[in-house]
Amino acid sequence: MITLGLTGGIGSGKSTVARLLVERGAELIDADAIVRRLQEPGAPVFVRMVERFGEGIVADDGTLDRAAVAGIVFADEGALADLNKIVHPAVGEEIRSRLAALSETDSIVLLDIPLLAEGARDGRPRYPLSGTVVVDTPVEAQIARLVEHRGFDEADARARVANQASREDRLALADQVIDNGGALDELSSRIDEVWAWAHTLEPAALPTEEAS
Repeated sequence: MITLGLTGGIGSGKSTVARLLVERGAELIDADAIVRRLQEPGAPVFVRMVERFGEGIVADDGTLDRAAVAGIVFADEGALADLNKIVHPAVGEEIRSRLAALSETDSIVLLDIPLLAEGARDGRPRYPLSGTVVVDTPVEAQIARLVEHRGFDEADARARVANQASREDRLALADQVIDNGGALDELSSRIDEVWAWAHTLEPAALPTEEAS
């Protein structure tokens, strides 16, 4: 099993890159999708979040009001730390479980982790990886995409980008950089190059409980 870490800032087009790699045969472990499942109503993570942040984070239909959560944690470092303590261990456990299930295969497994750089310890990702791919996009392009395609106002978009790791921090982790500031055909050609590179890598050790 080859494990590829994939990361990029909000609005970088990382999901598009992930989709193109899956089309070429990668097995996807999507950290955001895992978080959404763990935060479904009644799930232990959801319950602990409501206990910590109050009923104000629950929408009228009983689901998690993600905008309300963001409004709390982006303005309060302590609240963000508490949120991470609730969510991150559960996500880590699920990722380890999925990796274990694929460990005896010859798959190329794509670990799509938006906060890979933020979660790195001493400049190294928490999960043992065969290689790391960073989707890189100029900050102004990220902001424009968030405003034009995802309905953010500009101030919120800039705050979201500023709250994440810098481009420099992410690039410091990269074995391969995918520039996603151009046309789709250019991106597809670069994906082919990265996919060929992935087949040259050595397997990484299966992560232990300490990598949560």
